[in-house]
Amino acid sequence: MAKLTFSIGGIHPADSKLARDCKIEVLPLPPKVYVSMFQHLGAQAKPVVAVGDKVKTGQIIAEPGGFISAYVHSPVSGTVKAIGPRKDLAGFNVVHIEIDVEGDEWAEGIDLSPELVTAIPEDREFILDRIKMCGVVGLGGATFPTHVKLNPPPGKTAECLILNGTECEPYLTSDFRILLERTDEIIVGAAIMQKVLGGCQCVIGIEENKPEAIAAARASVQKLGFPNMRVAVLKKRYPQGGEKQLIDAVMHRQVKSGGLPIDVGAVVQNVGTSLAVYEAVQKNRPLITNVMTFTGNIVPAGRQKNYLFRIGMPLSFIAEQAGGVPEVTVKLVSGGPMMGKAIANLDAATVKGTSSILCLGEETRRHPETPCISCCRCADACPMGLEPFLLKKLYAVGDTAALEQNAVQDCIECGCCQYSCPAYVPLLDNIRMAKAQVMGIIRARNAKK
Repeated sequence: MAKLTFSIGGIHPADSKLARDCKIEVLPLPPKVYVSMFQHLGAQAKPVVAVGDKVKTGQIIAEPGGFISAYVHSPVSGTVKAIGPRKDLAGFNVVHIEIDVEGDEWAEGIDLSPELVTAIPEDREFILDRIKMCGVVGLGGATFPTHVKLNPPPGKTAECLILNGTECEPYLTSDFRILLERTDEIIVGAAIMQKVLGGCQCVIGIEENKPEAIAAARASVQKLGFPNMRVAVLKKRYPQGGEKQLIDAVMHRQVKSGGLPIDVGAVVQNVGTSLAVYEAVQKNRPLITNVMTFTGNIVPAGRQKNYLFRIGMPLSFIAEQAGGVPEVTVKLVSGGPMMGKAIANLDAATVKGTSSILCLGEETRRHPETPCISCCRCADACPMGLEPFLLKKLYAVGDTAALEQNAVQDCIECGCCQYSCPAYVPLLDNIRMAKAQVMGIIRARNAKK
């Protein structure tokens, strides 16, 4: 079968999957955890505990602050020490619940047994409620509340559930490892989401550079026998894992500007999200753990790691467990090198969507910018069909109307333009700020309607 891919743009950075052969290790518990109230896209969660309260692992400690929001659970058992602002990864003050760790006593009703549960509940509302109450969010980067995404609005029907196992960002290997080590649970989670969406087909997309994961997923699909489910092999191409790019590759449909995947009958979920859905529905286990990669081009081979972590763990604690951040580190990134965010504060705590601590060396320093040579490589590389060189110029002169007309709001911030620019123009930096301005104007305009 032909390998699938999206139709325009894209680049081919080196894989650098240095930790691909490192099995997932469980991190020990730290002395304290700091649980952010911004674990998800949307409104901040509201604490439902007070200073001095005793909490158990898996107990709800914060409730959703709006329709687009999620429950937050304690990742440990212990005593609530403080509730207040603390700096996050980007250095912003965000409300956290600080808990003194006193053990790992789990709340009642949570199944911690390793036995695979394949019988899927018949009640759709029960499944959605379990996913909601367990605080499951998308683990592919956006952390959108999963129960909302799995409940399309009236008039919209899901024709295809696409499970994203591409992990196209260089260095990251956590999705690859769970595809190998938790394959059956991921496939059951996919079947659960199929059930909620009305029995649509399910396509599990995995890039060709992960043959072991492809084989494992295919074997699990065949063994478990869920209908209308298959594995698709995708070309190694960045950003293959983007929602719109996956839909283009798998369904050969394009999401229009301002549209949503469900507009073309698609729902896209990450393989990590599928595992979290399995644990929520089949085990009543809330999303308090995830897998992250400690890696980088300057991290010695023996210290590359894939860790199962609890939310709220300080990054400094995790780095210490991995032997510390190398002294020659020039840049620390949370996420991949293309779309990840610089770590401004190593004492910041992990959140549900944390995917890595990436240590990069001297060769990743930004080159001095030189004049644009009008080569249009940025436009050729853009998977959204935009003209980054033009958007940068329009941002420089403050023409927000022209920016909107040229669809800056459609930018997925993948970094292909900046990666491909021979003049080292900081295209993404400028376009990201331009997009924020235009999105603010669009939201204000919509609010008046």
